[in-house]
Amino acid sequence: MPTWLEVILEIVKITVPALVVFLTIYFVLKEYLDKQYKINLLDSRRAQSKTTLPLKLQAYERMTMFLERIAIPNLIFRLKQDNQNAIALKVAMLIAIQQEFEHNLTQQVYLSDQLWKIIKIARDDVVNTINGIAEGVDPNAPAKELAQRLLQYVDSQEETPIDKALLAIKKEASVLL
Repeated sequence: MPTWLEVILEIVKITVPALVVFLTIYFVLKEYLDKQYKINLLDSRRAQSKTTLPLKLQAYERMTMFLERIAIPNLIFRLKQDNQNAIALKVAMLIAIQQEFEHNLTQQVYLSDQLWKIIKIARDDVVNTINGIAEGVDPNAPAKELAQRLLQYVDSQEETPIDKALLAIKKEASVLL
């Protein structure tokens, strides 16, 4: 009859190799699954990048167009009419800015938060400039008078917030390419 010590020794002889085999298989399998996960994640990111990159570039293009369209000289060129008074031009410009902004609002999804804030600051600056200069013009004066003052103001600026926003768009877009 075997003694307890011999029984325990036999159990250890069987258990230790089985445990070593189990741990080896466990770690090999874990490493394999981790690598497969990373490969799948990379494939997923590549596929997502193929989809989102064009959307991001389109958002940068649209926001560039938005900023160009709300630039004061472009607004005046598009909206000033003969026989229009200053208040009508001001209102038309402010409405156009709001409509352009609402039309491009969804593009913020593809822009960084910082870039979106810069674009909103540029928009707000244009609105504030129009309102501020319009205060110094008789509302019933010809639109030409408001347009001239706005253009003089823009010409006196070295760099406008729109210029800064356009530069920020170029910088952020260049990171993607």
